[in-house]
Amino acid sequence: MKNSKQDRMEKRIAEGLQKRREYLGFTVQSLADLSGVSRAMISKIERNEASPTAALLGRLCNALGITLSSLIANAETESHSPVARSDEQPTWKDPDTGLQRTMVSPLNTASRVEIVRIELPAGAEVKYEAQRHAMFEQHIMVLQGKLSLTIGSELLELLADDCVYMKLDAPVQFANRGRSACRYLVIINR
Repeated sequence: MKNSKQDRMEKRIAEGLQKRREYLGFTVQSLADLSGVSRAMISKIERNEASPTAALLGRLCNALGITLSSLIANAETESHSPVARSDEQPTWKDPDTGLQRTMVSPLNTASRVEIVRIELPAGAEVKYEAQRHAMFEQHIMVLQGKLSLTIGSELLELLADDCVYMKLDAPVQFANRGRSACRYLVIINR
């Protein structure tokens, strides 16, 4: 069962997706065509009738030319403070995998860099398509556990304190094949 904070976050994410879609002049059908997500699902998400997964949100954000972390950050607050207190950092949980995303960076500062902390439960995996706009690049730094990262067809096994740089021009899969949660940072440069 969701808590009220999670409900509010999902409502703001739904509103953010709809605002971005309308800002770009996309119909629900054109977004469906670009993202590969059905019109019905997009409509349900925008009406806050469905809890989207991280992979599904990734596909929608890809089509809309934004990062998932910026969508979540903008959904949480309009703050322009240069400080992001740990107890106020917006967190979103994937209802499918249990992946938890926390926006660590201060929100809405217009910085080109975003820092996101991920906790991927044991046995979970998330797949993202190649970025359509290929304007983002990122570093992944493992904080705890072991992360199996597949970039295109290349498999990398990352341990604590390992860091990898990558462009988002290939499909990516994050997998935790361990017995405990894997925590890592995603540092995105827009």
